[in-house]
Amino acid sequence: MNDFQNHWHSLHKRPVSRREMLQQSGVGFGGLALAGLLSSTTNADEVSALEQRPSPLAIRPPHFPAKAKRIIFLFMHGGPSQVDTFDYKPQLEKDDGKTVPFDKPRVVSGETGSLLKSPWKFRQYGESGYYVSDLFPEIGKHVDDICFINSVHGSNSRHGAALLELSTGSDTFIRPSIGSWLTYGLGTENQDLPGFITICPSLSHGGANNWGSAFLPAVYQGTPIGNAGLASEKAKIPFITRRTPQDLQRLELDLLKQLNQQRISEIGPDQELESRIESFELAFRMQNEAPEIQDIANETEETLNLYGVNNPETKNFAIQCLMARRYVESGVRFVQISHSYKWDQHGDLQKGHSKNAKEVDQPIAALLTDMSRRGLLEDTIVWWGGEFGRTPVSQGGRDGRDHNPHAMTQWFCGGGFKGGIRYGETDEYGYYAVKDKVHFHDLHATVLHLMGLDHTKLTYRYAGRNFRLTDVHGEIIHGVIA
Repeated sequence: MNDFQNHWHSLHKRPVSRREMLQQSGVGFGGLALAGLLSSTTNADEVSALEQRPSPLAIRPPHFPAKAKRIIFLFMHGGPSQVDTFDYKPQLEKDDGKTVPFDKPRVVSGETGSLLKSPWKFRQYGESGYYVSDLFPEIGKHVDDICFINSVHGSNSRHGAALLELSTGSDTFIRPSIGSWLTYGLGTENQDLPGFITICPSLSHGGANNWGSAFLPAVYQGTPIGNAGLASEKAKIPFITRRTPQDLQRLELDLLKQLNQQRISEIGPDQELESRIESFELAFRMQNEAPEIQDIANETEETLNLYGVNNPETKNFAIQCLMARRYVESGVRFVQISHSYKWDQHGDLQKGHSKNAKEVDQPIAALLTDMSRRGLLEDTIVWWGGEFGRTPVSQGGRDGRDHNPHAMTQWFCGGGFKGGIRYGETDEYGYYAVKDKVHFHDLHATVLHLMGLDHTKLTYRYAGRNFRLTDVHGEIIHGVIA
């Protein structure tokens, strides 16, 4: 009997069949298969190590010193018009009604007409003298703290694909969202709360894929609180109030964990099952802390009035902004709040944008004020934007604008961004980004950089290759960093 057969018998204590011999021979592939089989078996020592390892949400050091620790993303779903909000275009005013003097994009979502000036006046604010339209007088008071990036552009003119690209870096494939990448790379500061929360998210245009973890472990996906169809005052983490005595609940979870880990010892490492164990443990811990965070009754009347919680027009978004502050103050890494799905004015531009801005202007300004006075703004990035901008030409008569991924404004405040500056430019009408163009990949690379992460090194191996948020793209925008 040769050495291979001796080795086989020592493992299995039985004769080797012809089929087994063929499977284990031939240019060494059998040995590789056997090694893989043995390595995939989790023994008792490995299970013990699994029990003792730190939580996947435990804080991890950044690649280099970070300027920011957390992010609040104020998502304006539908695509606000840059030429009606933060990208002042006096030439558009002068040429109202004329034909645009260059080619329109080849791919459009609908028929468009001639140039359409903004129905709103623009005024200069602050020492920087930055122009803001009359839609946002309260945000205008904060321009000296805000970095306006006027040259942002994406790759897709459809809501779903553009939103996925903004959230995940890909308009084509299912990829982890930026909040998932951040919690994967850095963990979270509070082990009793999720690292990534999305408040009242939209269920359309990609839905859960916009806050999902894709191939990253499920523990890094966003935790949705409510949805866009639910008033924010009713958006609570479900079943968060403890109904079973804590000691009894702990016994139940320990038994469940023991059974799940026994299963892992039988089948080998199982990412889904391990994530499920962690989610049960996190849910148990959340019951001690989340109910108090969700209860805004302990906020002062001055704070509630500052945000506009007592004003029916601003109440819904005001509660979201206030909750975002409470969650980041409690150590959550990434919080997204959504004004959904309201900014898609193909018609009724004047009425729609006026109503939308009225709902969010005061709450956003209050968030900046409140974050600053609490000392949170210095190391928190507040990010405002939509999935694309709008055309400077008309649609739906003379009171609407089409989708425009070729130019949009997104702004940032705090967390290492320079305040009181404008970065990048669009053409004289605001149709295309033309100077210091910034793609979504560049935004992502810059945000990760300020959080202390090298976007080229924040990778996860899946399906045989390394993936990252910025794929093979992305340049840090050094001109916006303080």
